Amino acid sequence: MNGTTGNILVVGSGPTGLLLAGDLAAAGVPVTLVEKRPQRVSNLSRAFVLHARTLEQLDARGLADAVEAAGRPLDRLRLFGRLTVDLATLPSRFNHLLVVPQYEVEKALQKRAVEAGVDFRYETELTGLTQDADGVTARVRTASGVTEELRAAYVVGTDGMRSAVRTALDLPFPGRSVIRSVVLADVRLAEEPANLLTVNAVGDAFAFLAPFGDGWYRVIGWHRGRDVCDDTPLDLAEVKEITRLALGRDYGMHDARWMSRFHSDERQAPAYRVGRVFLAGDAAHVHTPAGGQGMNTGLQDAANLSWKLAQVLHGHAPEALLDTYQAERHPVGRSVLRSSGGIVRMAMAKRPWTLALRAAVTAVLDHTAPVRRRAVGQITGIGYRYPAPRGAHPLTGTRVPDVALAGGGRLYEALRDGRFVLIAPEAHDPGARKDRLTVARWASERRTTVLVRPDGYVAWASDAAAPAAIEAALAAHLG
Repeated sequence: MNGTTGNILVVGSGPTGLLLAGDLAAAGVPVTLVEKRPQRVSNLSRAFVLHARTLEQLDARGLADAVEAAGRPLDRLRLFGRLTVDLATLPSRFNHLLVVPQYEVEKALQKRAVEAGVDFRYETELTGLTQDADGVTARVRTASGVTEELRAAYVVGTDGMRSAVRTALDLPFPGRSVIRSVVLADVRLAEEPANLLTVNAVGDAFAFLAPFGDGWYRVIGWHRGRDVCDDTPLDLAEVKEITRLALGRDYGMHDARWMSRFHSDERQAPAYRVGRVFLAGDAAHVHTPAGGQGMNTGLQDAANLSWKLAQVLHGHAPEALLDTYQAERHPVGRSVLRSSGGIVRMAMAKRPWTLALRAAVTAVLDHTAPVRRRAVGQITGIGYRYPAPRGAHPLTGTRVPDVALAGGGRLYEALRDGRFVLIAPEAHDPGARKDRLTVARWASERRTTVLVRPDGYVAWASDAAAPAAIEAALAAHLG
């Protein structure tokens, strides 16, 4: 049995688990990551989109440039046949949506995790958990069938919709299936689509096409009249027919290398933390693929939780800090369920009143800039803010954009060490916290002092802070 002192067990090596484990290891926390699948990065991706806020988080880890090179940017979206969403106006260095297969994101995150020293254990399946005041004992079964016990201070389940961690906690996963018998296929096309992302709904049919970048395309389709079980055989003729109905043509689909059916659920765990065990990503919430928010939301969960675990394990923050993970991320997960569900329901509108509602919503979004900005902020992730204490500065809990710093640097480069960043109009001595705090000055004449958390959100701010007030804020947040 392994020791308990300050180590983390992460279950599941998808994007969420890889980012979380990499962050913790980079912060000097011993991490074991168990995965029931063999050691390989699959070329079968379910996610294809990275939004601006996720790209900012990858930038804070020095990974954004490589991931951008593997994908293709898209600066505008067309929804419901008439609404165009211009992403070029986003207040972000990444003022676009990046079309990139999930496995390219996993490659970058896995490489970082390996280099940071994460202990990977593949073909190892979680079978049970027990907790006590000092830690968690996880029972796992290895590829050889041997049962072992792993001891950890905390466990994080990032093991997907059918999470073994959530099951071991006996935690409900309330919700329902929204769409049944969605078809997936990876195909080659005889004709290249005119748009990078091709998506439309006509009558009872919906289809989506996205490129892998290597000549293969993912097609996702659904037909209202074809409500069958997930294990019903699927052939290319059915995929082509749905695509023709929704998109007007099938682009000469051929040579399908993989096909499957699945059903799309909307579910959310009531608690993201149960004692010393946490849930993140699809283990905590699942929703329709509309808006491409699934992988992005999971990566944001990981970015929120990782620095908090590191702070607590290194003795720089009380364990109560970990409760803020639920307080901050559960409302975001609920919001994503609502927005993705709203998009898919409007896309599938058929009855006169639902069509009228879609037209009205589209008109409001098209002609009301504040409403459109709010909607785009939610989908891209840059519009979310976290709860702030009563009386806190208005910036507290907000995302900090990639501001320029004195000396030619920028904030998200300064965040790459995993530290807090204090941005002030004047120099400040970090003192004994120099291993946990980076001090920078604004490149502009701005006079606000801002303490930025490792995940890029404002921990504390003041418009006229005296040195004593800054020191008090640092003591409160960094110990």
